[in-house]
Amino acid sequence: MKQTDDTHKQRLSNEEQMARGSAWLTIGNIGSRLLGAIYILPWYYWMGENGKSANALFGMGYNVYALFIMISTAGIPAAIAKQIAYHNSRGEYKTSKKLFVRAMQLMSVFGGVFALIMYISSPFLASVAGGGAALIPTMRSLSVALLIIPLMSVMRGYFQAIHEMAPYAISQIIEQLARVFYMLLTTFIIMKIRDGNYVDAVTQSTFAAFIGAIAGMGILIYYFRTEKIRMDIKAEHSQEEVVLDTKSLLITTIKESIPFIIVGSGITIFKLIDQFSFIHTLRLFADYTQNQAMELLALFGANPDKLTMVVIGLAIALASVGLPLITEAYALDDRRGLARLISNNLQLYFFVMLPATFGMILLAYPLNTIFYEPNVLGTRVLIEASLSGLVLGFFMLTASMLQGMYENKAAVQYLVIGFILKLILQVPFIFLFEVYGPLLSTTIALSVTCYLNVRHLHKMTRFNRMLTLRRIVLISLMTVILLIIAGISRLIFGQVFSVEHKGAAFLLVLLVGGIGAAAYCYMALKIRIADKLLGPGMVRLRRKLHIK
Repeated sequence: MKQTDDTHKQRLSNEEQMARGSAWLTIGNIGSRLLGAIYILPWYYWMGENGKSANALFGMGYNVYALFIMISTAGIPAAIAKQIAYHNSRGEYKTSKKLFVRAMQLMSVFGGVFALIMYISSPFLASVAGGGAALIPTMRSLSVALLIIPLMSVMRGYFQAIHEMAPYAISQIIEQLARVFYMLLTTFIIMKIRDGNYVDAVTQSTFAAFIGAIAGMGILIYYFRTEKIRMDIKAEHSQEEVVLDTKSLLITTIKESIPFIIVGSGITIFKLIDQFSFIHTLRLFADYTQNQAMELLALFGANPDKLTMVVIGLAIALASVGLPLITEAYALDDRRGLARLISNNLQLYFFVMLPATFGMILLAYPLNTIFYEPNVLGTRVLIEASLSGLVLGFFMLTASMLQGMYENKAAVQYLVIGFILKLILQVPFIFLFEVYGPLLSTTIALSVTCYLNVRHLHKMTRFNRMLTLRRIVLISLMTVILLIIAGISRLIFGQVFSVEHKGAAFLLVLLVGGIGAAAYCYMALKIRIADKLLGPGMVRLRRKLHIK
């Protein structure tokens, strides 16, 4: 009877769980990514004339590291979250506990093996990437973090499965704080006190990933102490009709995780294609030196990522929260609830991402000035990267929803189609558009994948397309009004604050962004779309703000 009551409660509160979980994960994702963006201000300045080369080196190392993270975790965290949510929804808590323990054991082995592989293969990977010998210590310093990241990811997957997003989010922020503190401290010592080599500073900056991982893991262990008591109590009172072999269940989970590796690595693989092909292709078609090509790689690959990944973090938060909810609805055969969740997720994505993306586009020049330097080319690339980020985030969301319904084969097939299209377009686009080419080929390729994902989602759930489309059109109109208001504000304040100086550009972004955000929030509350997407809490907020 209790399980039925819990199920009923869960069905009634999906939107609230989505909103609450999204809020926590947004705090974690955006907070950690903001820290990851803000550090670039002093870091880039301390690198001096080597700023672009250092950032390119840093980005090249992290792209390879990101791929190793996906492989070393084997997609297990997302698969664990999905499987634990499934078994918990059926009251099979003992199975969930055994699965979690076995996953932790397996990930400790995976972490050690892949840390060793990355360390040993660094010279070869650095050569293929075109980064030269300078990239080797950067990659090797990152390999150490692989000892901890897989274990940390499984624990986060567990909290995700039980809809406890606070530990997940707080661990992200603490991890990033520790990482940024270490990298800024060591960079300052190396570059300003010792007047050292920028390659050494980059190496310590990437080693900071290990320092951050230790801090993040510590926070998760702290929160898990209380949760473990609950887990043990539920496992003791678990009444499972069938005793499952956890070893075979873990093997099944690993098989289930393979599509998560492929799909989860999608964005990283696209970035690696750019990294491994851009310098060689560009120098083949145009008269650029190695340093010039590296600087252009930084302009479209490393520099915009610090800003666009803040926005993409919103999409990742939505996808992470939605995955267990969608899996639970699927496990309970709640077709109506599943269709509602799919539609709500799509609407919520555009509700958050459209204003964020186009707000960044409107403020691209002052943002580029704040984080790097006044640069017309850098601004144009940032605008293109922002639009590309909108598609990247949508891919993450739609692919995650497909996987939540066990439509892994479709998610992988559609990504492979996009991957093939990317390979076909890459070289001719670099030849035709140079620095703009890689981002353009990614945007087109993943747009096709997104279309196929959404089509399959509708085929599976028959969610209300017209309602979803009407709401997205409404959100688009709200975004247009936001841009008009923010654009006028920028014209006015732009007469006072110069976009060529960091301090003035920061004040301009702060004022214009604040006015735009306030206008958008007011519209969302006024026309009640916030109530529909974020739940009853918005009704209370509107009353407090006296918005009728």
